[in-house]
Amino acid sequence: MHPLRILLVEDEALLAALLAEVLIDMGHTVDAIVATEADAVRAAKRLKPDLMIVDFRLREGTGADAVAKILTDGFVPHVYMSGDRLNIMPRHARAVVLEKPFRDSDLMRAIDRAVGETTDA
Repeated sequence: MHPLRILLVEDEALLAALLAEVLIDMGHTVDAIVATEADAVRAAKRLKPDLMIVDFRLREGTGADAVAKILTDGFVPHVYMSGDRLNIMPRHARAVVLEKPFRDSDLMRAIDRAVGETTDA
């Protein structure tokens, strides 16, 4: 897989920093780390990332609402993260969900699935 420019949406600062480090070690670029729904929408419009990794629940807004707003401008591959996979209701069939906690290999597979979905459409 070629290196991706990633927007990371996570409101837990320590988890965001650790996840960014893992993504960079995988060869990707983390263009921004944001913690709110509004910041995610602004960053996605400004940066036009190749992939978004989004915490499903945020303290200010939701990852799901952020993604819904972002996708009105066109599809961006994304991976939802959640500690409660059973209560996630993705709004479309192309959503990829990664349950916390996860291993690096799980993250890699989720990224492959999310990015791979765009070639099938």
